[in-house]
Amino acid sequence: MPEMAVTKGGLVLAELSKLRTLPLAVLAAAGTVVLGAAISAAMAATGLRESAGVVDAVLASVPFAQLGIILLGILPAAHEYAGAQIRTSLTAVPNRMVFLAAKSVAALMAVSLTAVAALGAGLLAAVVTRSATGFTGAGADAGPWALAGAALYLLLTGLLAYTAALLLRHLMPALVVMLALVLLASPLVGAATEHARWLPDRAGSLLYLPDTDPVLSAGTGALVLLGWALVAGMAAAVRFTSRDH
Repeated sequence: MPEMAVTKGGLVLAELSKLRTLPLAVLAAAGTVVLGAAISAAMAATGLRESAGVVDAVLASVPFAQLGIILLGILPAAHEYAGAQIRTSLTAVPNRMVFLAAKSVAALMAVSLTAVAALGAGLLAAVVTRSATGFTGAGADAGPWALAGAALYLLLTGLLAYTAALLLRHLMPALVVMLALVLLASPLVGAATEHARWLPDRAGSLLYLPDTDPVLSAGTGALVLLGWALVAGMAAAVRFTSRDH
């Protein structure tokens, strides 16, 4: 049993190493952190005369940071189907479920670390910006719990992007679907019907913007977003284990 655990741990490290060698993955992670810090600083600077606090400035960067998280979530699965990489991977690890588990853990680790780093950099940038401009008003702030909710939202969004890529198997289709859900479907459906609350980004956003929906709470919103990811993940797992490649 310990030997198997070590083997599985080695597989996770191998998958993390794959990601580290992907220039686009490194760029997506670094870009997400830089973008989160830049937008948080900008929000902190432009909101000096308002009552919002530094946490609110960080939360305002989440819709932008999620774009980098989506790309980062897609890459671990999508790059396997670029060329013959998937055949090479399955030759090295014939057990598809073990391979899929290791890749999933590695993807979640990468997304989680990037999400926390982006929010942490954003908070630091907002605090430094307020201090540098001499702003002393305390303001009404969302509180640290909202940052935890934002981190969980980004993690679940990255998980959904990962499962979508695992199901669709290619970068561009997965990216188009995810961006359409976040950038197009949400505002368009939201303008037409209140049922837009069941879309993943609308429901998940309640994790850091609670009490903004009369039906869903932060907890049920998180379950809706998680449900989207689980449905896509189960469909992807069935497809992955039942096909030759």
